[in-house]
Amino acid sequence: MKRAVLIILALVLGALCLTGCFPDDYLDDDPVDIPVKPEPEPDQEPEPGPSAPLELNVVGRQLVDSDGNIVNLHGFGQTYSPFFNGFAWNNYDVEGCLRHNKSMIDQILAAGWKMDFIRMHLDPYWSDDPSKESVRYEGHERFSEQRFRKYLDEVFVPMAEYAASKGLYIVMRPPGVSPEKIALNDDYQAFLIKVWDIVSRHKKLKNNGRVMFELANEPIHIKGPDGTYAGSGDGHFQNMQLYFQAVIDKIRGNGARNIIWVPGLGYQSQYAGFATHRFTGENIGFAVHVYPGWYGSDAEVDPNENVGGISGGGYAGFQRGWDAQIGPVAEYAPVMVTEMDWAPAKYDSSWGKSITGTAGGAGFGANFKYIADNTGNVSWMIFTSQELLAQFRDMPGTPGNYTFLNDPEACPWPVYHWFKEYAGEAAPEGELTSLEINGIGEALDIRMGDSKSLIINAVYADGIRRAVTDKAGFVLDKTGIVSVEGGKLIALREGKVNLTVSYTSQAEVTKVVTVAVNVITPFPLTSAMFNPSIWETGSFDETTRTLVTGQYGFGGWQYAEGLDLSAFSRIVVELGNDNLSQVSFRLFDKNNYWSDPAMYDFGSSRKVVVDLHNMKDKGGNVISPEHLYIIGFWSLGFKPVIIEKITLE
Repeated sequence: MKRAVLIILALVLGALCLTGCFPDDYLDDDPVDIPVKPEPEPDQEPEPGPSAPLELNVVGRQLVDSDGNIVNLHGFGQTYSPFFNGFAWNNYDVEGCLRHNKSMIDQILAAGWKMDFIRMHLDPYWSDDPSKESVRYEGHERFSEQRFRKYLDEVFVPMAEYAASKGLYIVMRPPGVSPEKIALNDDYQAFLIKVWDIVSRHKKLKNNGRVMFELANEPIHIKGPDGTYAGSGDGHFQNMQLYFQAVIDKIRGNGARNIIWVPGLGYQSQYAGFATHRFTGENIGFAVHVYPGWYGSDAEVDPNENVGGISGGGYAGFQRGWDAQIGPVAEYAPVMVTEMDWAPAKYDSSWGKSITGTAGGAGFGANFKYIADNTGNVSWMIFTSQELLAQFRDMPGTPGNYTFLNDPEACPWPVYHWFKEYAGEAAPEGELTSLEINGIGEALDIRMGDSKSLIINAVYADGIRRAVTDKAGFVLDKTGIVSVEGGKLIALREGKVNLTVSYTSQAEVTKVVTVAVNVITPFPLTSAMFNPSIWETGSFDETTRTLVTGQYGFGGWQYAEGLDLSAFSRIVVELGNDNLSQVSFRLFDKNNYWSDPAMYDFGSSRKVVVDLHNMKDKGGNVISPEHLYIIGFWSLGFKPVIIEKITLE
């Protein structure tokens, strides 16, 4: 695992970062007397009653409780080893482990954290056979079924029962982490099947609607049908589906209907392939990890005594990356972010290095919350260690004297208050004075097939701005030209339409803002909207409409949402000069330049006609006009291609 060394170093330096695992050096082969710090006794264990969490199920793309309410959970994590519990106990001391971790739950809730789930690592400290040699960090190779069964009963189940009695749902993850490379029918798959077979048969866990299973932690690469190992690609996701379907089938074969969270590839960052390679069965969602720098988000670089520089795509880059990897599965299943944190690097108390920033602008945290909220079916946790969460106090810091726990640019302070908002305990709303759409004025030109994120900000008398997109209303004066879905404006066909956005405050004050939207041709010949460098570096002169591609290059247009031309019959493309470089016009129905397109060579002609309902690739496969992602011109390169006009009929 690429983070292991960095995390351990950070922990040794004094910042306990909850990874749910431990280095082999801390396995207690021989008892060692280590002073144990005293701590308060946990609350007496009450029987689960009316305050116990309601059972959950997956309905469509949402988590739903037994009362029919849509639920998004927010929580933290625990791992049960001396090292990651700060040596508050040691030497396989079951009672010491239970006492410490129950006390942590009590202290976190007493600090005011509005948590409703806990990610519980079935830590290999308990299930590893210490007489066996270590093979890799957090590996499964020393797994002892006998020890696992013993400590499932003595440690993990009692902790799950205690968490549930405190109103928490439980997400169990298996011991350790995935190997760097996995393959169908390998020993790690056999290990996972064994672990989940044992867990899903347990009488206190099987069909317990408060206990969920995260099938593995951070798979990286899987062996594809072609024999290569990779973290993406259609064939590799095909095998990933088969790999974890076998684990799911074992659980379901035992009659257990517990909710299952499936990991992706690339340290749980790659999911796009599951759009087509879907799992069969009920109560299935996806467990995702999100850190600064992932998905095009902002991360801190060159940290200095203040916050450090920020590098990344800001909100727009983060949203694009999220839409590409998480969007395809969030469309049909719930998502749970089971690792996520951030803070300026100077605090040395988080894995992720970034700032909170502002929604729609620079920074990681505020953009993460905004994206998760607008996706609508995302549960998530804060990865900060439980010891630090227990120390939190809701007292603002002062500039120049901030700490990790009270700096608004580090995750604990904003997350503490966001969790209160989710729980219905938001601070009183100020006096609403106006409404604005971030980055959009009174008018907006948008290309057919494109989309635009709508970040709606409520503006208050004290100058505070707050994103309220998920609470805003959207009204169009015409239908069929654009749609608004999940905080995103999608251009469907050419035309003009007025979009009115409204928001009503807690004080029943309503503000509105109206935008005149003009949807233009999907093939604009302007420098701002024509990309001459989709493949290889090219140039485009909008005055003369001249494209020059790089060698074997491609220039044209890309459509993130997919361009639907099914209502049209054909495209007529005309050149303004002779074909000097074997130019062809190409259309892709997959969001991948290396997929096979429909190709129309100009040859000695200056015109090609595309029959949109009879497009095929070179293999004879149909290219759909309903979702075109890339359209444009290929050439040998370095010769002018004058685009006279493109007509959509």
